Amino acid sequence: MTTYARRLGLFSGTMAVVGGIIGGGIFRTPAAVAERVRSPGLTLIAWVLGGVVALIGAFCFGELGQRRPKAGGGYVYLRDTWGPLPAFLYGWALLLVIATGAIAAVAVTFASYALALLGLPERLTDPVATAAIVLLSGINYVGVRPAALTQNIFTVLKLAALATLIAAGVFAATSTAPYRPLPPSTARGGVVDVVVALGAALVPVLFTYGGWQQTNFIAEEIVEPEKNLPRALVLGVVVVVAVYLLANVAYLRVLGPAGLAASTAPAADLMRAQLGPAGGTLIAAGIAVSTFGFLNLVILVTPRVLQAMAADGVFFRALAELHPIHRTPAAAILFQAAWAIVLALTGTFSELVDYVAFGDWIFFGLTVAGLFIYRARDVTPLPLHTADRGLAGEGAAPRAFRVPGYPWTPALFVLAALYVVASAVLANPRNALVGTGLLLLGVPVYLVQKPSRVLTP
Repeated sequence: MTTYARRLGLFSGTMAVVGGIIGGGIFRTPAAVAERVRSPGLTLIAWVLGGVVALIGAFCFGELGQRRPKAGGGYVYLRDTWGPLPAFLYGWALLLVIATGAIAAVAVTFASYALALLGLPERLTDPVATAAIVLLSGINYVGVRPAALTQNIFTVLKLAALATLIAAGVFAATSTAPYRPLPPSTARGGVVDVVVALGAALVPVLFTYGGWQQTNFIAEEIVEPEKNLPRALVLGVVVVVAVYLLANVAYLRVLGPAGLAASTAPAADLMRAQLGPAGGTLIAAGIAVSTFGFLNLVILVTPRVLQAMAADGVFFRALAELHPIHRTPAAAILFQAAWAIVLALTGTFSELVDYVAFGDWIFFGLTVAGLFIYRARDVTPLPLHTADRGLAGEGAAPRAFRVPGYPWTPALFVLAALYVVASAVLANPRNALVGTGLLLLGVPVYLVQKPSRVLTP
């Protein structure tokens, strides 16, 4: 029987975490955050709070990954703790929209920036986006090592692009030089106003910090995952928090809170203000590199979820097999690529992602809440809804990695996830209703598959 090959070390794992979080959001989202708080201090506080939630999430997923170092990540944890249906709905959401929609959206974004840089017409956007999906799917098809190498290269390049932006904003000579205080606040000073503004700002901040959990999908391909996966998660999130805070300091120093809030492209505005037209070109290249690296990461990790579902008998059985030579979920990679290309060419991905974006945080919260169930089983073993019954923390065996501050830290993360979901629903009830319908479409699909489900004892 072909199994996954453990070929990814701590560095590759950390780069996967960084690459999974940093896409195109940090080049745009700071404007929305500044618009909601209207204060440099509150802007930075919002990003610090978001970083704290992300770090808690990394700790929680670190313990989950240490307990269950299996391909599929969140799908496996949900299956173990909440049962096969919630786990299936998570995989269904990833396949239907969350992952494939992200692939389509990011591929189109990459194509737009690449064509602009090369001076080519916009009509080539769809062919270039499709070619990017095909190319990266091909790289991932032939092995996790070339996929990880691609990821490492582009993650380093995107960090270099952000370092250039930070240096241009913090160290270059401007009217708001580094030794001077940040621009004055334009926010109202009432306590209620501050709390409401911070709460509103946290929603885009937390979405921009999302993505660390994707590295758990490839746990079975990480060397010594019980040790390296938690380390990679924590290190990766710490790197991203530092980069995001410094990037926001740069934005605020150059644009000020009002200018940042009014900007539709803060990264480009900063670079053009500091370096002229060449700065705009440079940051456009950085965004193209960043989106290409993020695209590779999603293509790398998501097929492991589809393969795990198929191995459980709740999805197409053909996707359960690994390639006998490359030891990758080859059929799942091709299936994912085909559906993502359909979404990209039809242009339906934009609305679909808007519909179900809040669903990602439903599953985040459920997954971390499952940690309480795992901990309870350490004391009183319970039956597991899994094909790997002997591996999920039964008995009081010591664990190499534990979430610090348990149970308060995971409880705080679950509350943050509930807040994001509630905010998304209140902000656009229609989208939430349609998104809920799309998620529930997975129930009849699951029920049709259920009679043929084959779970190995």
